[in-house]
Amino acid sequence: MTDAFAFSYPSPLAGYENLEPLSDERAEDGKSLKNPQHGVLSTAYSEFPEPLSKGREGGFDNNPDQAAYAKALHERIRREFPELRIYTFWDRPIGPHPVAMFEVNLFTPAQFGAFIPWLVINRGPLSALVHPNTVASEDERNHTQRATWLGDRIPLDLRLFKLMKAKQENL
Repeated sequence: MTDAFAFSYPSPLAGYENLEPLSDERAEDGKSLKNPQHGVLSTAYSEFPEPLSKGREGGFDNNPDQAAYAKALHERIRREFPELRIYTFWDRPIGPHPVAMFEVNLFTPAQFGAFIPWLVINRGPLSALVHPNTVASEDERNHTQRATWLGDRIPLDLRLFKLMKAKQENL
């Protein structure tokens, strides 16, 4: 479990301070709330928010684990989503990942919106780590506090991040 106090968190309302209060009026279904319509979609539909990477590594990584099924899924993803960056299948631990894995980079909210629901349905018995890519100094946070697991959580070997941090501090 991630230490909730290990990281700082900006206010979820940053940029929305001092606006008039929202109504508690219910929508037609009687359960959901009516939201003010302003005719403008959130920019999150077209670009990842800060601090997500918009560079070479994409905004999100997805790392399905478990060798045999994962190898077949790797091939299927390469055929189904040729526009995504799909890395080599590793049949051994690599980086913080203790089991066989491969990585898929997602570069746009549209790719994320298409691929992640597809993966939810098609991952079979696999566990998949979905984590953002921000700056390298936040790799540990991206793999822990900011991460989401599809399937069972597989403990990561976080020593790599501690070693990288120590090395940076000694430079």
